[in-house]
Amino acid sequence: MPKIKTHSGAKKRFKLSKTGKVLRGHAYKSHILNKKTTKRKRNLRKVTVADKTNVAQVKRLIPYK
Repeated sequence: MPKIKTHSGAKKRFKLSKTGKVLRGHAYKSHILNKKTTKRKRNLRKVTVADKTNVAQVKRLIPYK
């Protein structure tokens, strides 16, 4: 069997935790930051767990991660 190619966009956006959960960053942190509160911007920095409806698809895109 040939190796599966990793999706270039997905490898930059997702990583797997030790337990196999898919971790992702938050959106809405790139521009128009004046109207967002400091607390909101601080919370957007943190990584979070991807929704269970997307986990199977993301794991297929990053098979060797």
